Amino acid sequence: MRPDTPAENVDHTAEAARLERTAGLYPEDAEPLLLQAAAHLELSGDRPAATTLYDRLLASQTGLEEPFLVRALKASNLWEYGHEAEARAIIDGVRAASPRDPAPWVIVAEALEAHDELEQAQETFTEGARLLLTDVAEPPYSTHPLLFGRHRVRRMLGAPHDDWDVLADTLHTAPGSPGAQVTLDELHDPKRVWSLGSDNPAELAAEISRLRAELGTYREALSRPFPVAVLHWPKAELTELVTAYPALSAEYPSHEEHLATIEASLRELASSGTPNLGIVTGTVPSYEAFAASEGASPADSALLPQYATTLAARGRAVAWPPQRGAACWCGSGRGYGECHGEGAA
Repeated sequence: MRPDTPAENVDHTAEAARLERTAGLYPEDAEPLLLQAAAHLELSGDRPAATTLYDRLLASQTGLEEPFLVRALKASNLWEYGHEAEARAIIDGVRAASPRDPAPWVIVAEALEAHDELEQAQETFTEGARLLLTDVAEPPYSTHPLLFGRHRVRRMLGAPHDDWDVLADTLHTAPGSPGAQVTLDELHDPKRVWSLGSDNPAELAAEISRLRAELGTYREALSRPFPVAVLHWPKAELTELVTAYPALSAEYPSHEEHLATIEASLRELASSGTPNLGIVTGTVPSYEAFAASEGASPADSALLPQYATTLAARGRAVAWPPQRGAACWCGSGRGYGECHGEGAA
């Protein structure tokens, strides 16, 4: 979880301080806000301060949503400023815990890779893939970086392609995939990867220019797993919302129409080739807090898409459509295929 804004456009220290203040105002969102603050501190070069934030989260009396992600980020940060032994111990702990979320696996594997521990990185990527993808018919989008990272490390090691490498190639070049014009084998060519560590400024600049030209869209997609996230209000929340802010009744005539509009909008986006669609679920207190942070009125319907984007950026989006046999996104308790997914191709 890293800030998306280019370094040259941000005062990372000031942004970290702002995020810490916001976390104090909205403790229900403290975890994602403090993780973003820690990322800004890392980018500012103040890695000890970032570690302090990770420790603050881990010492929290309230349960973390993603404790292994926090541990993984702490390990990666520690290793970057000389605390290798502690970082390795945390990495071993994360691997032993076998988290069901791909992000911690990717982060600790990339930390090992960054320090030339390629065999260990490959083993870590493989452990995560084996845990999360065995007997999975269609890998969720969130697991793609796990497969792509594994492919990259194995390419560096000169290992022959196996079934998961083939799957990574297929996912990368699937119709509509960002960056599909560049194969993973080319992208992960060891000569290209090593050239990024060259001491020759001209060689390094040429490779950076080539990567930017080829992979701009691809990298943007990886950093924003849900480029389009549609806002969903459960029935009780929508009733509370339009009661408190009657002006929004024009946006939401009824709950049934709201749900139908969500499904129709997502199907239309999917048919137009938009990848990686998601749904975020709103609550009135969260929306009001967001409006206050923006200095806007919750009655302003123009704020709704911004709220949805913010929830998605904080990792609150779930992929649409649900996997085969999964419950419908609307919360009815019925299977998607028997509910809003009925008649879907």
